[in-house]
Amino acid sequence: MTVQAQNIDAITAGAVPHEEAELTDGFHLVIDALKLNGIETIYNVPGIPITDLGRLAQAEGMRVISFRHEQNAGNAAAIAGFLTKKPGICLTVSAPGFLNGLTALANATTNCFPMILISGSSEREIVDLQQGDYEEMDQLAIAKPLCKAAFRVLHAADIGIGVARAIRAAVSGRPGGVYLDLPAKLFSQVIDADLGARSLVKVIDPAPAQIPAPASVTRALDLLKSAERPLIILGKGAAYAQADEAVRALVEESGIPYVPMSMAKGLLPDTHPLSAGAARSTALKDSDVVVLVGARLNWLLSHGKGKTWGEPGSKRFIQIDIEPREMDSNVEIAAPLVGDIGSCVEALLDGIRKDWKGAPQNWLETIRSKREANIAKMAPKLMKNSSPMCFHSALGALRTVIKERPDAILVNEGANTLDLARGIIDMYQPRKRLDVGTWGVMGIGMGFAVAAAVETGKPVLAVEGDSAFGFSGMEVETICRYELPVCIVIFNNNGIYRGTDIDPTGRDPGTTVFVKDSRYDKMMEAFGGIGVNVTTPDELKRAVDEAMDSGKPTLINAVIDPEAGSESGNIGSLNPQSTLKKKK
Repeated sequence: MTVQAQNIDAITAGAVPHEEAELTDGFHLVIDALKLNGIETIYNVPGIPITDLGRLAQAEGMRVISFRHEQNAGNAAAIAGFLTKKPGICLTVSAPGFLNGLTALANATTNCFPMILISGSSEREIVDLQQGDYEEMDQLAIAKPLCKAAFRVLHAADIGIGVARAIRAAVSGRPGGVYLDLPAKLFSQVIDADLGARSLVKVIDPAPAQIPAPASVTRALDLLKSAERPLIILGKGAAYAQADEAVRALVEESGIPYVPMSMAKGLLPDTHPLSAGAARSTALKDSDVVVLVGARLNWLLSHGKGKTWGEPGSKRFIQIDIEPREMDSNVEIAAPLVGDIGSCVEALLDGIRKDWKGAPQNWLETIRSKREANIAKMAPKLMKNSSPMCFHSALGALRTVIKERPDAILVNEGANTLDLARGIIDMYQPRKRLDVGTWGVMGIGMGFAVAAAVETGKPVLAVEGDSAFGFSGMEVETICRYELPVCIVIFNNNGIYRGTDIDPTGRDPGTTVFVKDSRYDKMMEAFGGIGVNVTTPDELKRAVDEAMDSGKPTLINAVIDPEAGSESGNIGSLNPQSTLKKKK
């Protein structure tokens, strides 16, 4: 969009010195650069110096979703990137607002979500001399260690190339977070409109296919064909790749059992006969050749070693990853396949279709028997209709909801609420489960829920621990303001892990205890949403069904036994405990 010249002196160098010259400015160039590259949504918190940027973007037809806290806006942008394969945009003010968004940017980079954090900043000449400008901070320097790339634009004519570089950096190779620093003076810079239009850049093929070397494909196939107990592990990288048909064909045509990491659940239905999710411990321990598809051997997979993986030296790994440096990060990778997931999986498929004999039947029977035994063992816990509820009985009700509504998106965070839901709630379609990811951070819930609803238009079920909800709970107002089809279920057991801790001195509440019998549902009602309090699995199921049918913002306070839950959930081994008592 352009503006008519009102003041010839405002025309910058290079503009045509004529009182009728058509002009544009930094505000409009940023918007035009984003729109040129197919970006239509901004997640932001308004304020100096970016308030008008949001207003103008909205006036130009972009969707601008304003949050109550920058970290939640950043989390929304990050998961938007995961869902769309285009960089999600988070827009913040300078200094404190930038720092709030930086947590989400770092988390996006760790999880390989394409995201661009755009922050206004103070004037360079004052910041560089440390003269005390408004919200003075060298934001570029702070951002660099925590993201994939960081850029600063000082001249309006460079906005197009700056946005283009940020987009390409965010989505090419291994995706990640990018920081784009826009000082306040940049927005009001005025240049000739034609010059501005010619300065914009449409990014061509920002994430080109990276084909694996033929020799690496042959090596991987030779190793896989020698396996007696092969296993495929699907990571969230496989979900992000959107190579769904190829991944499914690899599993089904090879007949190899697979274990999905949590955000890869649904690439094939969790009820698929080759799913080894319910037999995960056996599959990891007893397999001999493991194919990692978009999964990393980090702490979530016990670094590929230790008792989780059986006898030392009993495993050989084939790893598919676009980042060569990921190979051998913890253990030797016998057959690295470097390339994009779609290309690598297709290459393996070509080889398997030629002379593959199939996975050994005795191995398939071992996995099937263990899976069925574990499912049968779990079933009674999920069917209880007790009051107050335990985690298993409440999740059993939600498990049925997702089975009946496989198109819904599940957002999940917490300790026990997260750990148990991963195993209990089956997923049936790809990219329908969004959770805390690689870092295991709390606070992603409401940002993820908002973006999931905005980007997909699908109903969202956010299953939250009461502690996790507290990190982003104020965004229920955002959900109500935009009338999003989000149903939040809070597992309320009065505290972190459990609601039973006490202060030995008798002075204060225990450090992990919240206000007893809190009514989170009333918080939703305060903003015009629907609040429901439930105490049994039957009540929970009915309330969620009503919310999902209506599409109205709803918060359900699910009363959980305060004694339910375990310390730190399934990762209690990572939580050091003191064995000493204070000497009197």
